[in-house]
Amino acid sequence: MSRLILAGALAAMLTSPVVAKDYTAGSLKIEQPWARATPKGAPVGGGYFTVTNNGSAPDRLVGGSVPVSSGFEIHEMAMDNGVMKMRMLSNGIEIKPGATLTFKPGGYHLMFTGLKDQLKQGETFKGTLQFEKAGKVDVEFSVQGMAATDAGASGRGGMPMSHGDMQMKK
Repeated sequence: MSRLILAGALAAMLTSPVVAKDYTAGSLKIEQPWARATPKGAPVGGGYFTVTNNGSAPDRLVGGSVPVSSGFEIHEMAMDNGVMKMRMLSNGIEIKPGATLTFKPGGYHLMFTGLKDQLKQGETFKGTLQFEKAGKVDVEFSVQGMAATDAGASGRGGMPMSHGDMQMKK
């Protein structure tokens, strides 16, 4: 009986999604960095997290790096006259005192360009976020399903979009 319970517990652990972690740097709290799985050969991937500034001064996410790609960009997606547009934020993005900024599909996000390998659901990879005041923060991204909408998503639902070819359903 105990072998059956142990086998069931092991199976549950192996099929459960990877849980993203939280990090603190100065007055910033970084919650649940995650990325979407990518198709084999995809040139880009997306990264997401939530950052809260608990301090009294603004800070700014200005860049970062991940060893799984050759490039790291901060992007914004927003509707403009009924058309979804994406643009790189070359000066980064400010996190105001007391504010929470959520990086998510269809909004602010990180773009990992020049992917060196496929991002596979259930895996993790290390990265570094660079803030103007808090400095470098080492984090770990958990890879969720291709259509995941948050760090705990199963890979179903969400905005039907692929970073690999930037196609969107109408």
